Amino acid sequence: MTEEPHRFRPDEMIPPAGGASMQARLLARDAVLMLPNLIKLVGRLLKDPRVPRRSKVALGLAAAYVASPIDLVPEFIPVVGWADDVLVILFAIDSLIERSGPDVVAEHWDGPGDLLAMIRDVTGVARSIVPKRLTQTLDRIFG
Repeated sequence: MTEEPHRFRPDEMIPPAGGASMQARLLARDAVLMLPNLIKLVGRLLKDPRVPRRSKVALGLAAAYVASPIDLVPEFIPVVGWADDVLVILFAIDSLIERSGPDVVAEHWDGPGDLLAMIRDVTGVARSIVPKRLTQTLDRIFG
């Protein structure tokens, strides 16, 4: 006996697809809204002598990678072409903030909300999407 596929009635509620993808979209929206303040923060951290030189160099290498015409994924591939650039920058900024320390970051942060929580959330989503081997490689480079 074969089971008949579920048929939705007109008054039946359809559950939202992919709760995790909705969370990722909301995090991405919040991250974009914080972008101007994040750029100011990174500039201030790069000038601060208390921030380790290694983190500053790692961020410079990440920026050079983004500016370079040589990429792991070519830019002409929609969305995915930019994903590697965003991922590299995200890991570099996370490392810069982590190594700077919460007090130094709080001193330079003038944007709304809790930046450290936002960076952790966005990085956590990225880590859940990206293959573990790639995240380990990025952690070795920027960590």
